[in-house]
This record gives sequence, C-alpha cells and structure tokens, in this order.
Amino acid sequence: MKIGDDWFTKTMLTNTLVRNEKLNSKMGNSNSEFTNLFTSVLSELMQNEVPSTIQPTFNSLIENMSFNNDFPNVEMDHLTPNSDEPLRFSSISAEKINQVLGGKLKGMGNAFLQAGQRYNVDPALLVAIAKHETGNGTSKAAYVKNNIAGMMGKNGLRSYTSIEESIMDMARNISKNYLGMGLSNITKIAAKYAPVGAANDPTNLNNHWVSGVSKFFGELKA
Repeated sequence: MKIGDDWFTKTMLTNTLVRNEKLNSKMGNSNSEFTNLFTSVLSELMQNEVPSTIQPTFNSLIENMSFNNDFPNVEMDHLTPNSDEPLRFSSISAEKINQVLGGKLKGMGNAFLQAGQRYNVDPALLVAIAKHETGNGTSKAAYVKNNIAGMMGKNGLRSYTSIEESIMDMARNISKNYLGMGLSNITKIAAKYAPVGAANDPTNLNNHWVSGVSKFFGELKA
C-alpha cells in the first residue's frame, strides 16, 4: 500500500499518532497489542509504505476489534483540565464566607455559594465585589434598595426585593457579561465594571476598586 507524499497526509498521520499516544497514556493502555501494531503501521506509513507482513494482520485486527469495549468513553477535549478561567466556581464553605460578612450581608454565605454554583462564578469574587461596593453591607443602597453590587437600571440603582435576589443578579451579570466575555481577572473586570473617570463616579471611588476587591478576594482565598 502506497501513500501520497503530500503535506496534508503526513500531517494527519502525525496528529493521529500523537493523539493515540496521549490517549493511551491517559488510559494506562500503552502496552496493548493494538497500540504497538498501530504505532508500527503509522510509523511505516510516514515512510510511504506498509510492509506486506504487517498489512494483513493490521486489517484483520481492525475488522475484528470492538472499539467500544476496548476504549472507555473519553471526551478528547476534557483530557486536560482548563485552567484559563481562574474566576469560575471554586468550592468554599458558607461558614468561611459568613466569617467576613457584616451589615446587610451578614449570614448570606449560603446565598453567595448558591449563586456562584448556579452561574459558575467563584463565590469569593462575588463576596469581594459586594463587600467593596457596600462597605461590607453598610451602604444606603444595601439597606434601602437591597442592592449589594452597584447594579444599575434605567432609572439609576436597581431595587431588589431581597439581598438574595441582588446576589443572584450580580452572579448572572458577572458570568455572562464579564467572565463570558473573556475578562478573566479582577483588573480586566474593573475596566468595565468600575471604569476610572466614569460619569457616575464624581468622587473617583473607582480608583480603589481593583485594590479593594483584590484585598477582600485574597482574604477568602487564603
């Protein structure tokens, strides 16, 4: 059997051989008869020819093998954990969260945890933003409007029926409009969430947003 000497064919074969080795390594199956024969055949193919002594055996093995039985159902895209989104959900106890909450935020550890789980956001980030935005639950917005994240509507600060509702809305917003848009760290989030020089920040409080949120976030992650 001859194979073309074109770049595409050789590239495809190389990729197949490499992916096969990675998969077998993950499954602890690198010494199987099929793996050794498959590697040998692909190596020979890269030299443009499969020896006649290998080809019949290879064809027979392929025809008689049940791939569903020999290989587990492994999704190739999930073999390596994705570490590119550090602010996505990370487990933390509600008790630990409650230790740093005060004012209108007091006792809301479980609400932050549930919101983080539902929208795949690190609860520590949600807590850090809420603490900074409200002075740890002591702001007028928190007490009068149950708004713990500075969330804005058409008529200014939004009003919520409960603190829990505000926490959930913040988590939705952060997940969809920030992490979902590739803003993967606190500094990037701040540039959109609390931009320095914004018209609705006449006293330039946004200058302290990154340092404040980072401080509270670090306390919970320690």
